Amino acid sequence: MEELVIRDADVVDGSGADAYRADVVVDGGRIVSIVKEAAAAGCQRPKARRELDAEGLVLSPGFIDMHAHSDLALLRDPDHSAKAAQGVTLEVIGQDGLSYAPVDDRTLGEVRRAIAGWNGPGDDVDCDWRSVGEYLDRLDRGIAVNAAYLIPQGTVRALAVGWDDREATEAELEHMRRLVAEGMEQGAVGMSSGLTYTPGMYAKDAELTELCRVVASYGGYYCPHHRSYGAGALQAYEEMVELTREADCPLHLAHATMNFGVNKGKAPELLTLLDGALAAGADITLDTYPYTPGCTTLVALLPSWASEGGPDQIMKRLADDDTAERIRHHMEEIGSDGSHGVPMEWETIEISGTGDPALAEYVGRTVLESARLRGETPWTVARQLLLADRLAPTILQHVGHEENVRAIMRHRVHTGGSDGILQGAKPHPRAYGTFPHYLGHYVRELGVLPLEECVAHLTSRPAARLRLPDRGLVREGYRADLVLFDPATVAAGSTYENPRVLPTGIPHVLVDGRFVMEDGRRTDVLAGRSVRRVPR
Repeated sequence: MEELVIRDADVVDGSGADAYRADVVVDGGRIVSIVKEAAAAGCQRPKARRELDAEGLVLSPGFIDMHAHSDLALLRDPDHSAKAAQGVTLEVIGQDGLSYAPVDDRTLGEVRRAIAGWNGPGDDVDCDWRSVGEYLDRLDRGIAVNAAYLIPQGTVRALAVGWDDREATEAELEHMRRLVAEGMEQGAVGMSSGLTYTPGMYAKDAELTELCRVVASYGGYYCPHHRSYGAGALQAYEEMVELTREADCPLHLAHATMNFGVNKGKAPELLTLLDGALAAGADITLDTYPYTPGCTTLVALLPSWASEGGPDQIMKRLADDDTAERIRHHMEEIGSDGSHGVPMEWETIEISGTGDPALAEYVGRTVLESARLRGETPWTVARQLLLADRLAPTILQHVGHEENVRAIMRHRVHTGGSDGILQGAKPHPRAYGTFPHYLGHYVRELGVLPLEECVAHLTSRPAARLRLPDRGLVREGYRADLVLFDPATVAAGSTYENPRVLPTGIPHVLVDGRFVMEDGRRTDVLAGRSVRRVPR
């Protein structure tokens, strides 16, 4: 007898088709049968060792978070309710060009410091891997939800070239090609870049094109955080479209927003650009989070020249008064490339977390607010905080536009990604709320998307981008990564004031046919594993 039958569920199967009533039978981690309208037809209903009454609940595929920063959180926190409670059954990590494999001893230490604001310092996790394959093997010991990995181009450059702003030699470029090929062979699904983060931003288009050719040869995709989301954003998107066209590589645009005042109301221009490329045969997808503020680290806003050489050199430049004044001039008067070419508006920069708890007084306030309270200039506050916290502060950046958010999420190649940073005392609510916020706020309350279409954005579309043949749909033979939610009550619990509150209306989540959420509570099940690239 099979393990589980889910009775009388309203199945939204991920395809975009209308919902239907069915009994769904799960066994051995897969969906083994779907009996539509069993009760109404009066036919023999399937039996199993366990029955779950799903009356009034929607059954959908598990949600796929196309942009996650859980690289260490998955290992540090087996509970991982931040994602499991949202119905996320698969996360794509290794984002924005910086993560923890492939590395050597030197690079691992540098990367730990560079992205401490994303993932914590990392000294509480035994990073006993060096290659992509070894990192994936570590995930396979058991994690809360599944995870796929992107090779981080910035980390690859740090390993082969270092943190200097210069072109790679031919030998260094060949080294990077080998590292990318090895990572793809070991199971990565593609490559990411952070082209406003060092050292990835020092790569010219020709270098990126060569690496994308390697990715494409293995059936992977390129996921860039491109060179600007502010001034020159459209040109930056166009650059990525052209680069991947040249490399014949699929493109997935990370957190594809149009931010800052210069881009208010300009989402239609981005979508026109993408529609033209799609009509010409390009393979393009994108992800967004359903909120207006962004989230990153405070150090990321510095001009690229100030970040050359890595974290130790940044600290030396900040400590030097003359150099610090040059940094301020670039940030406040010119508009640094780290801040997307837009002069700093300190009233939009809210400190969301610090590495040192003694600096907690800054959290929840904008840099401008702290400056006024202290009788100092905003740059003085920002500089002192970076030095005192050793580059660890995270920020919310209140620079988005609601009309752009809604326009982009309607597009036919859109997928959902939280870009959730789980660190800090007051993280962005998207880390705990992205997927229920789509379903509750944008589907039920605003009607921006029909339920069936929204579920497709969060399930089958990302599964297709990841080339997963047995995930993303409720189909016989598919993996039983499933979510049961109440469409009348599903909602994000997280807010800007209380960002670590779990969602409501998602009582059950299954990973590989096992309950990781049951009756709204996290179980002790660790059914997640690495999801590796499917060979061509």
